[in-house]
Amino acid sequence: MNISTQKNDAPPAPPLPSGTEQKRAARGATRPGDRVFLGLSRGSGVFLLVLMAAIAVFLSYRAAIAISEDEGNFFTTFEWNPTGDPPVFGIAVLVFGTVVSSVIAMAIAVPIAVGIALFLTHYAPRRLSGPIAYVIDLLAAVPSIVYGLWGVLVLVPNMEGLYGWLDEYLGWTGVFEWNGGAPRSLFTVGILLAIMILPIITNVSREVFRQVPQMHEEAALALGATRWEVIRMSVLPFGRSGVISASMLGLGRALGETMAVAMVLSPSFDISASLLDPGGGTFAQNIASKFNEATTMGRDALIASGLVLFVITLLVNGGARIIINRRKEYSGANA
Repeated sequence: MNISTQKNDAPPAPPLPSGTEQKRAARGATRPGDRVFLGLSRGSGVFLLVLMAAIAVFLSYRAAIAISEDEGNFFTTFEWNPTGDPPVFGIAVLVFGTVVSSVIAMAIAVPIAVGIALFLTHYAPRRLSGPIAYVIDLLAAVPSIVYGLWGVLVLVPNMEGLYGWLDEYLGWTGVFEWNGGAPRSLFTVGILLAIMILPIITNVSREVFRQVPQMHEEAALALGATRWEVIRMSVLPFGRSGVISASMLGLGRALGETMAVAMVLSPSFDISASLLDPGGGTFAQNIASKFNEATTMGRDALIASGLVLFVITLLVNGGARIIINRRKEYSGANA
């Protein structure tokens, strides 16, 4: 009886805190270490936003000075002469060269990178996948100037055979017509950029494919699916958002690559219908090759072109984020 009375008289257990209260307590960060970490995290996020805003303000200010003095249309003029009297310059050729070379690089690199990532994660034996992955990691660590030297000394001299083949069989399209000049064109630049961004896309895609739940693959195999059907139905849908993110990382490097492009490309401020003819140029290559010798007006004009590249990069990353958010069902978050 006494035991029963003591149990009945005991105070009720305090209710467990709700999820909202737990989040509020976490945000409150009662311990000193938590408060320090919370402050550093918030400060890092705010600093990043401030830094981006400062870059945008600086580029916009200097670009406005240059564009106000430009006697041509900044977006459609096929000329770059900011030191003339009057100054005339435009980015039409630079936009064309940057976009075309990046599209060529992505068209070549993405399928190959995804194929290599699938081979390393689902086909290659472990004793073979390890060394291959190590070599790919080494490619990602090669400096841009080394790629540029390799492109000038090895890639360009050995592109004549491919150019001749494309001209013979596809020259009638006009896109692959070759006049016999040095193969220092946007097509060669696109191939070089594809080699440079290949390790980035491969490494990220490989890590994404490794995160596919084993139960998904085993369930597909239990239903009688072949290895390719498992990849098509389980691996690729799960890793689609990750592959898109990896591709955007590679595209960011392709858009902003400077030294390798400047060493390989033979620029002329003209747009040619053929990808095999020298011509065109990119934003980064134009800035790198002309900044040191530019006057004050010339530097403002180059900064204006840098602002356009800055905006293009933001739009590309924003578009990638929208695509990934629309495909959250493939991200594996609910797996």
